[in-house]
Amino acid sequence: MTTKKLINDKGHITPGVLSQPVDEINYLDYDLRTVMDRPRSKLARRWRFNQFQFVSATGPGWVFGMALVDLKLLGNGFFYLYDFASGQMLEQSFMSPLALSTRIEPYPEHGCASFSKGEVSMRIRPFVGGRSISVSAPGGIRVELTLKEDNDPLRLVCPAGYNGWVFTRKSAGLPVEGEIRWGHRIWRCDETTRGAIDWSCGFMRRETAWSWASLAGQLQDGRSLGLNLAAGVNETGMTENALWLDGQCQKLGAARFYFDRYHTGGDWRVTTEDGRVDLHFVPAGARTEKLNAGMLASNFRQYVGTFNGTITGEDGNKIAVTGLQGLVEDHFARW
Repeated sequence: MTTKKLINDKGHITPGVLSQPVDEINYLDYDLRTVMDRPRSKLARRWRFNQFQFVSATGPGWVFGMALVDLKLLGNGFFYLYDFASGQMLEQSFMSPLALSTRIEPYPEHGCASFSKGEVSMRIRPFVGGRSISVSAPGGIRVELTLKEDNDPLRLVCPAGYNGWVFTRKSAGLPVEGEIRWGHRIWRCDETTRGAIDWSCGFMRRETAWSWASLAGQLQDGRSLGLNLAAGVNETGMTENALWLDGQCQKLGAARFYFDRYHTGGDWRVTTEDGRVDLHFVPAGARTEKLNAGMLASNFRQYVGTFNGTITGEDGNKIAVTGLQGLVEDHFARW
């Protein structure tokens, strides 16, 4: 059996939604050039390539998120838990110069990812049909989660800027098992807990900004619902916008986000141009981080809150979204 690689023999990508899995992101084979068409060296290709993974889980009254980021000059790992009952945001974030403690294998279907610093360990391990998430940190922090039934992800590769590209593999609405321990407190998954996975990499635009929404939950009729919407990234004639209904992926049109960036507690409205999504989001908690280090910069705002509104399936039937918890994000990055 041949291994499917992202970059073809000519050093190019084939943009679009991919119907088959990509086994290897062979980014060093890409014909990366300067804006004046001069081929870049293998070393330059290695250092310009960025990767990140984000996983989330929405349980009974809580939302957990974790990210592993490899920007070559810098590695970053963070995780948080927001508890709706107490209004408390528990979070930890770590940086690693030259990403020395960050490892993300370039295999979307079977590659492992990890970040470590001192006594802190964060890992994402894939298995057939899912991912296992583990965190160990001082203060009695232990996370063990398993995201299952990841059988119909959205896979997309599209141009980025003048000479780059971005590959992303996303899933949402996945059943989750496990628990989170933070000190003496425990949050456990139940049969309604759902999660999302974002696996992204590429030669991204030097400056990138996006709005994003993610929803993973269970509807009142028992069906699983997952949603991924983004604007400002992966929009070169195609989008990463998708709905998962009982594990089946349905593509959506271009997304629109309405919010006041400088009124951090304000509500959001999220829609799609095809009229299939019309959601109102009320934030409850936020994770923010600002980094301005010359070549690298990030202005990151991710909000946990509640969605209400409607989503329309491919069959034309409206789905009522009532009090489902999820995430929205407003992010500027220079990398």
